[in-house]
Amino acid sequence: MPKKLEHAAFAAGCFWGVEETFRCLKGVKETEVGYMGGKTKNPTYNDVCTDKTGHAETVHIKFDPKEISYEQLLEDFWNSHDSTQLNRQGLDVGTQYRSIIFYYNEKQKKIAAGSKANLEKSGKIKGKVATEIIPATTFWRAEEHHQKYLMKKGLKTC
Repeated sequence: MPKKLEHAAFAAGCFWGVEETFRCLKGVKETEVGYMGGKTKNPTYNDVCTDKTGHAETVHIKFDPKEISYEQLLEDFWNSHDSTQLNRQGLDVGTQYRSIIFYYNEKQKKIAAGSKANLEKSGKIKGKVATEIIPATTFWRAEEHHQKYLMKKGLKTC
């Protein structure tokens, strides 16, 4: 019988590195990079880089919840970037690099909110978490050359 996969989507800076973080996790069955959270239909990378579309560089994930939990995905999300940065990660600056958890259902929303609150209380970070938790909208797949970019370039492998 085919496995029932669930969906998750995260924005945490440049999608190349974020995709690689999740692609390598046991239980993650598929990753793709693209754009979510904006108003422009069918945006291109060049459109998103204008900082005018409202989209964030996003990684869409299909995962098997019997192999990896949504909570574990969130833990890897928090560990993969600086969630206190608003509209930037490292040298990448702009709203397309903001930190977002896109939820697909109320259960994910509740888990994400609890995870964010726990991180803020933990003392692991200095400052307030800037990460948004918002409903998933249409995911616009990025151009093919952006898909699994670091893997194709031989820069990262699982």
